[in-house]
Amino acid sequence: MIALPPREEIVADARRALAEDIGSGDLTAELLPAGQNIRASVITRASGILCGQAWFNACFAQLDGATPTRVDWQAEEGASVTAGQTLCELEGEARVLLSGERSALNFLQLLSGVASKTRQYVDAIAGTRAQIVDTRKTLPGLRLAQKYAVRAGGGDNHRLALWDAILIKENHILAAGDIEAAIAAARQIARKNPRCRFVQIEVENLAEMEAALAAGAKMLLLDNFDLPLLRQAVRLNQGRAVLEASGGLTLADLRATAETGIDRISVGALTKDIQAFDLSLRVSLRTAARACGGNIEN
Repeated sequence: MIALPPREEIVADARRALAEDIGSGDLTAELLPAGQNIRASVITRASGILCGQAWFNACFAQLDGATPTRVDWQAEEGASVTAGQTLCELEGEARVLLSGERSALNFLQLLSGVASKTRQYVDAIAGTRAQIVDTRKTLPGLRLAQKYAVRAGGGDNHRLALWDAILIKENHILAAGDIEAAIAAARQIARKNPRCRFVQIEVENLAEMEAALAAGAKMLLLDNFDLPLLRQAVRLNQGRAVLEASGGLTLADLRATAETGIDRISVGALTKDIQAFDLSLRVSLRTAARACGGNIEN
């Protein structure tokens, strides 16, 4: 089981989403009698990896009144699902289900989209030594959720944020004076900060890579190296440092990139360029279905 973000983070995400959508009150939900119970189901029109159940559940839990909403999941978190499959069945107060459904589905469609895309990338390099990792190119306020979804899809996380690791880039090198000085300064900072998980330096050519290795770098980001350069980099490295390829890599590029022998491939598109899962919440009670159009999507 993939570890979830802290419960309070999930609850806070759900609270913000509901406040944004409902505000001072759901006017349309007043069409339904207070206290009326209904049943509904969520069906996927897409195939991929299911992700985001905790956020989905949290949205309804925030709105529950006298009768808690029951969510009966028909597929496990992180499981492969197919188009037409019922993901869960719900039972609860009509006003709660209809007020919370959009926020709940937004989390489920986003996180399932991230997990599904990640699984595509992971499958593309199966059998190689390389790992697929994400970046900080996430939706503001939803980084923990999206990075969780990457793990659910079989990928791994790069640094979470600016506080838990050091990535030395071109401007940092210029400010420090040179590669050796930048690495030395970064090591001092890391020693004083126990939360720092690693120090990595970005290099743009083999000369910079040689300088970084000579300075004792243990983790290198190879920025926009083509395939011949990546192969040369692997030979030059001789296992001394973890090598990560980065820079505009697409699904079509992945296999050849991984086969150069590098350790990691970072892909911003995992969390930045997402096609949301196509989901539908359908109410089964006839009177409620007539009032709400039977298929809630807006």
